[in-house]
Amino acid sequence: MALRIERDGERGVALVVLDRPTRLNAIDLETAGELASLWRELRYDESVRAVVLTGAGTRAFCTGIDRGVEVPQPPSPYAVDDPLLRIGPKANDLWKPVVAAVEGMACGGAFYLLGEAEFVVASREATFFDPHTTYGMVSAYEAIAMAQRMPFGEVARMALMGTAERVSAERAYAVGLVSEVTEPGGAVAAALRSAAVIASYPTEAVQGTVRAVWSAKEAARTQAMAQAPALISLGNLPPDRQAELFGARGGGGEPRVR
Repeated sequence: MALRIERDGERGVALVVLDRPTRLNAIDLETAGELASLWRELRYDESVRAVVLTGAGTRAFCTGIDRGVEVPQPPSPYAVDDPLLRIGPKANDLWKPVVAAVEGMACGGAFYLLGEAEFVVASREATFFDPHTTYGMVSAYEAIAMAQRMPFGEVARMALMGTAERVSAERAYAVGLVSEVTEPGGAVAAALRSAAVIASYPTEAVQGTVRAVWSAKEAARTQAMAQAPALISLGNLPPDRQAELFGARGGGGEPRVR
């Protein structure tokens, strides 16, 4: 199992942990399937009224899709098979509130998860970045998800700067991506405290509020997501060229943190 879940029945909170620390909690196909199944399961678990999502260890919350995964693509420039599209709670029709707790790096495909959390708590040492353009890939789904949470210029800069620049927790807080910054190692505890407060309220009102907040941005998000497959198909370099760039740039200097 690539996921670990701890249920606190007394407080009505579940802690979901991406448990692949040796892979920086990167998501392979097994993990993607486990996430989708878990969110669907939690829809029916009345003992869970709020969820905290985090990654094992302190080096990374999640670094996106595991680079060792091969995902066969349909022979069409108008379709992209993306296994990460179904890893988030909203993609699986879960409207119980989810709080993300970030320690260390959160990058690339991690934004599929952060984009579907109600809010994000981060350690002071957390950093956020999007490596797609560095390796010849279009940042579409990730950038769209972050455009719902950050100002346009901040999303554009993060997506376009690639691995050359990382957004600090303090900067993420300043632009609205992060709602609370904690001392190192304190993100999960802070997120659990918030989740416990939310879980203490009538769950019907809480879930209705979650749904109402999401309805305010769903139309624009849905329209943008519909264009993503074609943009990715047209803009991505072939996998062998991406691999060359990864090898050439993967050992580069320390990125700038802002």
